[in-house]
Amino acid sequence: MKPVALRSTVQEEMNDWFETLDLVHPAELIGLWRGNGYPSGHPLDGVLENLHWFGKRFHPDKRADALLFESNPGKLLAVDPAFFPIKWALLFAGIGRTKPASNLFTHILPRLRARGTTAALEERLDAGVMTAAMVYDKQPIVDYFRRTANGDIIGKMVVKGDPDRYFFGLQRVGEGTET
Repeated sequence: MKPVALRSTVQEEMNDWFETLDLVHPAELIGLWRGNGYPSGHPLDGVLENLHWFGKRFHPDKRADALLFESNPGKLLAVDPAFFPIKWALLFAGIGRTKPASNLFTHILPRLRARGTTAALEERLDAGVMTAAMVYDKQPIVDYFRRTANGDIIGKMVVKGDPDRYFFGLQRVGEGTET
């Protein structure tokens, strides 16, 4: 039972920290962002990085590419999250941190291409604060965003019905990366 208690404590600390951060307006997120996970005891810790997750892209029409992966160095591919039922992704997350999973994902990545944007950017209430949020079109997921004192963007992924939260950072990058 100790791993559960530890995970709960880290989750609580991360959530408490997140709630102290400043709000973000959706318009401030327009552009391309490189992502990185924050270890918090969440089942997805390390999975996205192992699969060569790049980050997210927010468009001026407040639509978003929720999952961008690096298919080749410098080439980004928007993946449709509908291909990965979140309940299954959480259940089998441990496999996603393995080298075979990384190799397999590299080969199937082109078949997972999104046919358009896969999420909407809007303002939502989170812990009593209206802040930018990305609402997935075909998954019960909302990513909430806040800003640290030094301007970094921190995201908190909330899956409906799951008490755990996945935390990640976003750093703005130039638009020069191919898609």
